[in-house]
Amino acid sequence: MHRRNLVVTCGALLLVAACGRSSWAQDKPPATPAASAAADKPAGDKPDAAATTTDDPQPAELVRLSKTSEIWLDKKRKAVVIDGQVCLREGNLEMFACPKGTKEHESVVSLNCQPNEAHAALLATGAKPGKPVRFDPKYEPASGDFIDIYVLWHDEKGGKHQAKAQQWVKNVKTEKAMEFDWVFAGSGFWKDDDGKEHYQANGGDFICVSNFPSAMLDLPIESSQANGELMFHALTENIPPKGTKVRLVMIPRKKAAESK
Repeated sequence: MHRRNLVVTCGALLLVAACGRSSWAQDKPPATPAASAAADKPAGDKPDAAATTTDDPQPAELVRLSKTSEIWLDKKRKAVVIDGQVCLREGNLEMFACPKGTKEHESVVSLNCQPNEAHAALLATGAKPGKPVRFDPKYEPASGDFIDIYVLWHDEKGGKHQAKAQQWVKNVKTEKAMEFDWVFAGSGFWKDDDGKEHYQANGGDFICVSNFPSAMLDLPIESSQANGELMFHALTENIPPKGTKVRLVMIPRKKAAESK
């Protein structure tokens, strides 16, 4: 049921993409970062120039995947592009990003789309989900393809900026930027009293830094969600003012053998 529902969702999104380009032609997003072999480097390493530039002399055409949500597919680079805004600059984190209107009090960014839409878009890029974290009978970390996440934004003077998402998250033990990468865990479904299925991550667990079985993207390391044991805080000095419009670009990582 899980796989069937996501295939149907993916097909619906691609149908919207094929029919709905004219509705956003006057608000076309800027180009996304290029995927490169640099994506195989650890999150703390500085990516190559090809992966950091926000100016593309021949911008790829982004295909909008929803009439209501701000999510696009970059078919050329096999990337998912989502618009959102900074919602928190200080404090403990359980998420890096949540869907708008859910868990802004513990996320740096709120995104203007639903996690199930992003899941379907990642499937369209060829990314493969693994399994969410498990705690019983023993801890098993989340698995799935690694997903590199870049954040693009403009400052108040119009200057363009870009960073890896890890640069906005501080490891409280090291006092440095988070050194771990996200994996495509894939969340799951729950049924309401009427038997209708709902994608679990739509409740808020979009891009997590604490482990949740409902996470769409999670960390492949043990990271408690208990308030007194949270591993990550907002890295305030790297985050632009609250309310700043941002663009997230999610790029499934190429396998080493495929990136040579």
